Amino acid sequence: MQSDVILAGFGGQGILLIGKMLAYAGMHEGKQVSWLPSYGPEMRGGTCNCTVVVSDKPVGSPVIRSPRAVLAMNLPSLEKFEADVRPGGLLLINSSLIDRGTEREDLTVIEVPANQVAADLGNPRGANMVALGAYLGATDAVSLDEVIEVIRETFAARPAMIDVNIEALRMGYELGAESKVAEA
Repeated sequence: MQSDVILAGFGGQGILLIGKMLAYAGMHEGKQVSWLPSYGPEMRGGTCNCTVVVSDKPVGSPVIRSPRAVLAMNLPSLEKFEADVRPGGLLLINSSLIDRGTEREDLTVIEVPANQVAADLGNPRGANMVALGAYLGATDAVSLDEVIEVIRETFAARPAMIDVNIEALRMGYELGAESKVAEA
């Protein structure tokens, strides 16, 4: 089984971080992974995305032209990648920053107010964790417990960040699980 996703948004939203976490969790589960980042020259505010592949078999290429899923954290990312999602795939939209859905009828669409959920949890920078949790809840690409362990490792030097990010991840997971999609 292979899961592949393009995670996309503005620089500074933690897109590359959640992509790495997803890849590390897959590695910890003994799967084959690929993480391919792409970003503009800006430090913050520019566009960035990454492609993550998690597979039981060797990954043939880190480049995925028609991903099974796209997680769009902002409108420019939705506009850039929504047409690329393969029919029957998943489009996860951050409805806090994107005020439209999609006109495609061949996708599972999950609208998650990631920024609002994170703000309600008192962790406004945790929108990326809410979105990652929603992706995991909808797909089970890797186990939630494994991502929690990766969060513990990633933020070991900043322990105050661990519990708030785990809480945001779990909240997103619950939202995504409500719209679970079957793996292709």
